[in-house]
Amino acid sequence: MEIRQIDKNFSVTGQITASDVAQIKKAGYASLICNRPDSEDGAVPHDDIDKAATAAGLPFRFLPVVSGAITPQNVAEMKKVLAEVPKPALAYCRSGGRCANLYMLVHQAGA
Repeated sequence: MEIRQIDKNFSVTGQITASDVAQIKKAGYASLICNRPDSEDGAVPHDDIDKAATAAGLPFRFLPVVSGAITPQNVAEMKKVLAEVPKPALAYCRSGGRCANLYMLVHQAGA
């Protein structure tokens, strides 16, 4: 798992598994955000990770975003999620790229 810090409150990574959650918690992250649809090839069902996150005491949010097709609604929903979750947050998708792009779009929109 390669975690890339975007700023002090937000980092991104590629696909994680439920077994990664303990390491994520130990690294100091206070919440998890999934931006990868379960239907995407290679995705780990978010329910498995949600259960592991809940057991570890990490709030989990599922906000699936289609790669290469971020919508204004996705940006608005991510803005809301970021306002709700404890920081620092770790978001994941296939590579972390769409999470980073979504975060930047939230900030361009004035978050």
